Parts: sequence; C-alpha cells; structure tokens
Amino acid sequence: MYTVYVLRDNKGKLYKGLSNDLARRLKEHKLGKTRTTAKMEELKVVYKEEYEELVIARKRELYFKSAAGRRFLKKILPP
Repeated sequence: MYTVYVLRDNKGKLYKGLSNDLARRLKEHKLGKTRTTAKMEELKVVYKEEYEELVIARKRELYFKSAAGRRFLKKILPP
C-alpha cells in the first residue's frame, strides 16, 4: 500500500509526498531528515490517499505538485 500525503506546517506551507510506510516517513520528517521539511515546524498530515500500485500513487503525487494540483488542494483544504 502506498500513501500520497500532504503535510502543513504552522505557517501554512504545504509539503506533498509519497511513502509505503507513512508512520516511518512522518518520523523522518519530524527528525529533520528531509531537507525540505527540516525547517518546517509543527507538521501535520492534512490530506492523504492510499493506492495499491506505485505507478498510480506517483502520478497522483506529481499531480499535487503541479499548478492544477495545488489549486485542487487549495479548494479542499481549510486555510
């Protein structure tokens, strides 16, 4: 099972990612092992989707990172 997820920090900045073990990946984010999220504080999962196939999950992650995906997330996520 693959999870596509969106994290938000205390300043409202979003991070989009993909993992086959979300709990482990969140721990890595909170320990500062990811360069992008190392300086982000109070990370929370605000959205996630699960997929059986890696190829489909990767396409969805790339969509969230596109302009259209960012617009979609802006519409569904509360400020």
